[in-house]
Amino acid sequence: MSERKPHDGKIMPRQQLSKHRDRQQDYRRHKRRDTMDWPTHLAEYRWGPYLSERQWGTVREDYSDDGSAWDYFPHSHAHLRAYRWGEDGLMGITDRECRLCFCLGLWNGIDPIIKERLFGLSGPQGNHGEDVKELYYYLDATPTSSYLKALYKYPHTEFPYEQLVAENAARGLHDLEFEIEDTGCFYDNYSDVVVEYCKREPNDILCRITVTNRSAHKQCLHVLPQVWLRNTWSWGSQDEAGTSHGSIRRSLSPSGDEVLNVHQETLGDVVVYFECDEEGSAPEMWFTENETNSEVLFNHPNRSFYTKDAFHRKLISEADDAVNPDNEGTKACAHYTLDLPPLAYFAFWKDGTTSVRTRIADAFYHQRLHGLTEEHDLIQRQAYAGLLWSKQFYHYVVKTWLQGDPKQPSPSSARKYGRNSDWPHLFNRDIISMPDKWEYPWYATWPQQDLAFHMVPMAVVDPFFAKNQLTLFLREWYMHPNGALPAYEWAFDDVNPPVHAWACWRVYKMTGSAGYRDLDFLERWVNRKDPQGQHIFSGGFLGLDNIGLFDRSKPLKHGGNLVQADGTSWMLTRIFKAFFSVYMLGIALELAEHKSLVYEDIASKFFEHFVQISSAVNTFDGSGLWHESDGFYYDHLRFPTGETQVLKVRSMVGLIPLYACLTLEQRTLEKLPNFNKRFTWFMEHTPELADQILVAHDCDVTQPEKRLCRILKVLFDENEFLSPFGIRSLSKVYERPYTTSICGDQVSVEYSPAESTTTMFGGNSNWRGPIWFPVNYLIIEALDRYFYFYGENLKIEVPTGSGNLMNLRDAANEIARRLSRLFELNFFDHVAPYINPRLYFHIDCASFSLANVMASISSFGYVKNSFITQDEQRRPCNGPSPVYTADEKEKELMLFYEYFHPETGRGVGASHQTGWTALVARCLSRLSWAASLESNDAC
Repeated sequence: MSERKPHDGKIMPRQQLSKHRDRQQDYRRHKRRDTMDWPTHLAEYRWGPYLSERQWGTVREDYSDDGSAWDYFPHSHAHLRAYRWGEDGLMGITDRECRLCFCLGLWNGIDPIIKERLFGLSGPQGNHGEDVKELYYYLDATPTSSYLKALYKYPHTEFPYEQLVAENAARGLHDLEFEIEDTGCFYDNYSDVVVEYCKREPNDILCRITVTNRSAHKQCLHVLPQVWLRNTWSWGSQDEAGTSHGSIRRSLSPSGDEVLNVHQETLGDVVVYFECDEEGSAPEMWFTENETNSEVLFNHPNRSFYTKDAFHRKLISEADDAVNPDNEGTKACAHYTLDLPPLAYFAFWKDGTTSVRTRIADAFYHQRLHGLTEEHDLIQRQAYAGLLWSKQFYHYVVKTWLQGDPKQPSPSSARKYGRNSDWPHLFNRDIISMPDKWEYPWYATWPQQDLAFHMVPMAVVDPFFAKNQLTLFLREWYMHPNGALPAYEWAFDDVNPPVHAWACWRVYKMTGSAGYRDLDFLERWVNRKDPQGQHIFSGGFLGLDNIGLFDRSKPLKHGGNLVQADGTSWMLTRIFKAFFSVYMLGIALELAEHKSLVYEDIASKFFEHFVQISSAVNTFDGSGLWHESDGFYYDHLRFPTGETQVLKVRSMVGLIPLYACLTLEQRTLEKLPNFNKRFTWFMEHTPELADQILVAHDCDVTQPEKRLCRILKVLFDENEFLSPFGIRSLSKVYERPYTTSICGDQVSVEYSPAESTTTMFGGNSNWRGPIWFPVNYLIIEALDRYFYFYGENLKIEVPTGSGNLMNLRDAANEIARRLSRLFELNFFDHVAPYINPRLYFHIDCASFSLANVMASISSFGYVKNSFITQDEQRRPCNGPSPVYTADEKEKELMLFYEYFHPETGRGVGASHQTGWTALVARCLSRLSWAASLESNDAC
């Protein structure tokens, strides 16, 4: 981070201050330019799956007066209108500044538009918020995109755009969403389109497209691979990667293949080849400009005669004059027409590079997949593929967005005081890991909640990118001058659980063996908020959305202040140098032990603050947030009168204090005499705080054993939190709603295991029952830390009441096992559970016999699913959709949803949220490690 000169104390006149700020903005702009080009040896990262899957309906493209992003730039405009801040496309790639883009275009001869981007409902259209209505899958990927593979399913019948909008509009919050499978368009009448990208060299990329007719009839399909330049010339802004009008021109190779010569100001010259079809005929080549069709949209004259929608008009409306006859422009496509017999396939651009790159990808993953079975390896590989495909170019310069572009009409003056107006320094132009490139095509840091969880599995396959992401948002063009990190584009000011320190620590530990780790990487910090100085957080969008009785991010009607159990424990993971964080304590101790003893004082400060915060959880308001008779942590509502009301809702909020756990080893204390001295003094002179610590030989934890056992009893109760697929976010006991009165008003919360039944936070997120991977994973890691302290001295019943005792590490493995079951191919529709002390299985009741089970365990070490016919297999995450039972290949497909139904395992919410749901790969590796330990113990 660059140093700033101290202010000389003079007050600048307003005009001079404005010029000063402009100079600062120019400095940041040039600083960003200096850092955009990564080191030469990382040139293999130059091209990748960085193309967004939805640029329309985003805040950065919204120039409306009222901030209605969905309405200002809807899907119906996307094929007509040039984007300001990025591009999108179907299964596409681009360079790391999104200058030159490539994607797939398809037309079945019926649709009103070419299929060149994914369709979905906007937030206002969906009965549970925005939702993509397509079937597509990320099948494979390597970190440098040397090999990428994805599948898109395209119906031969007319794509049901209107039906999807109308049917979902007719449904309410208590109804299921109407999905594309429900329209019947995939019943044996569609094509599978597989796109593969293979790099011969960093700048030499082969694209292979394979189209398979999955119907029983001959089908005609138009395939239109498209190449275009992002429009950087229409705005007059210096923030762009070049402002001159680039070009794409046609030429012909000696072999007869079509050749495009592309020139872009900062990218340079690129050559694109299009192969002849199987009969040796060159494809038709069409050219146009990446310019808005203003005549159609706004009844204004067009800047160019040739516009963005030219290929649609040429192919569908047969308007020959729509494309440029001079064979040049800023957008081009090749047009292939395929007549496919039933179940036949055709592959474009056959080349030995594909097989070479797939073998290299196989070798890469052979070193990184740690599943117990081939099935587990398949799950891990698709999880990592989705994670790597979710890298996206994200461009959004807030100052320019607020002021408007020189060549465009000025935005409303109200814009300068509206959304994100307090972030004029923010300069986004990077490749960033997205939660879901369609539903959430913007980063989510809050600060760094989604992105931090992404980086833990990312560190397994791409440690360079993982570290880069975790440090990126600490740069001066991201971090606010007050120390806050940008949350997400809808509201950069939002506050959420800060797990950045945890992620840094995990990535640090995962990417090097002891003695060879990157110590410099640990020195990072995030912001915190504590309005009353009592180490208790309140308010803010803390990431559990609708879990409570009311919207916790808004002021309470009667002036009360919500004292949150989860806000407190999240604070224990909050780092901002002089603030408090359990992981910063761990980081400071690591740095003190291996880098410099100067960190001892910092560690002492973090330790004392950590204990003070823990004390606040257990002693606030007399008895703390702990409820002794219920054995659980509850929110407290404090009124201006000083009175307090306990909100007795057993939710994930009350489990999050489990995360506040730390173990100190005696050997560490012995190496750090100053810290040890302060630690001893603190224990002796602050008995009221020392009571929060258990000391046993060489370690300490913050959770008293009696409370730990009581809360774990609730956690592992199958009638409360433990479901067949993980830990519920709200206790199942609230199938009968919990109702209470607050100042005469009745409020209630009800167990809702699937889609949200409230409009809170847009209605597309639900924490009132479903399984969420991030909080489940943090519980797993917390149990590991408790096991490190207690070892075999503490065992609990799992499930509660079963009589099956486990140590805490095995209990953590049981949660990981249940989470993994979401993706495992099993017989979910016809099952009864069989419980083994270490494993859970599904057995068909009709074929069940103890002899079969014991024989299976003897032969395989687990119960083999051999009692059910093959056609009954399905993955719980995919729900009841018939698409996944058509054949063996379809059964291999899986979607990594945002959250999951705790009783059926059905995926809910964003369907490609591989960011944090990729944590399942870590769960599967964990199970493999546990099995190897058991095997060694047996030997």
